Amino acid sequence: MSAASSPLSIAVIGAGTISQSVHLTSLRRAGFDVRIVCDLSPSRAAEVAASIGARAVSDPAEAFASDVDAVLIATPGTHAKLAADAIRAGKHVLAEKPLAFTVREVEELEALAAEHGVVTQVGYMKMFDPLLETAADEYAALEGVRLVRVTVMHPADEPQISHLRMEPAPRDADPAAIAEAVASDAARAEEALPGADASLRAYYANVLNGSVIHELSLMRAMGIPFPDRWTAEVVTPLDGDAPASLLATGLAGETAVVLSWNWLPDYPEYDEELTVLASNGRLEFHLAKPYLVEERSRLVSRRHTGERREDTEYRAGHETGFLRQLDAFAAAIREGAPNPAGLAGAKDDISQLQLIAQAIAAASGARIEIETGR
Repeated sequence: MSAASSPLSIAVIGAGTISQSVHLTSLRRAGFDVRIVCDLSPSRAAEVAASIGARAVSDPAEAFASDVDAVLIATPGTHAKLAADAIRAGKHVLAEKPLAFTVREVEELEALAAEHGVVTQVGYMKMFDPLLETAADEYAALEGVRLVRVTVMHPADEPQISHLRMEPAPRDADPAAIAEAVASDAARAEEALPGADASLRAYYANVLNGSVIHELSLMRAMGIPFPDRWTAEVVTPLDGDAPASLLATGLAGETAVVLSWNWLPDYPEYDEELTVLASNGRLEFHLAKPYLVEERSRLVSRRHTGERREDTEYRAGHETGFLRQLDAFAAAIREGAPNPAGLAGAKDDISQLQLIAQAIAAASGARIEIETGR
């Protein structure tokens, strides 16, 4: 944002962990003026809003009816309905993942956004990592790529957010509103996976759309093609007391693609690595951890030409993907700049997650018919 530009005003819908730990600080740094904080819990909305000098509301409709330029949606669950309401009110929208569970919902948002002339962006912060462009260039320079492997070590919440010293979530949210949102998400998951049992629908909603979707957006941003089909199975029980670990594999031409998502509740921190093996080198992309405002990623490129070997390690400054996604959001609003985290890519990600869920079902002998829309 140039010094001559006035701040873009914004309402934050959802004042939970991600908003308090990352978004509010990043919005200020990116030059946004947070005027409204909305949360179903009136006490949490009031506390968070007071800490930044904003107005507190508990009904999203009140935020959408205000004169803010944009909204950032960071509530639990999917965000298609809230995004649609915001768009109809003429607001630019940045919605955290998962945006939606079905391609149909995203197509409806596309039509609405075009009708009202607003920017819509999905919160794929990994696509804006400061090393992403370098990683994409290094990947494009590889020859004879044989393996792309994404490995995630996912702990429980406590090891990830204990340093934030947040107060326990208040319990004064409207239970009817929560129940309505939960029922809506359940219906959309059933639409996405018709005939799937309850445990697979829950896994699709919570793990695939809640976490694995980030790995797909990262692959897209680097120019890594998706497989035409997946083989997938859960390593631990799908209907167990904890999220099941996942191993999904597929072929994209002559390249094997492996997604390994691992639930490790006592692991001390979230860890994610994308590795590429090729005839002329190897690429290792170690992604920044969430809930850390200034965490940096690390990229290692290992190349060889004959017997000559060359290793290069890249690090960027302390700006994060969270901050840079807000810069891109502002540029799209102000200048009409292209945005890689738009709705077309979200449809591709949803389709891939549906295919992975279908492969999980097939591994257990079940069969579900899906319409990916892509």
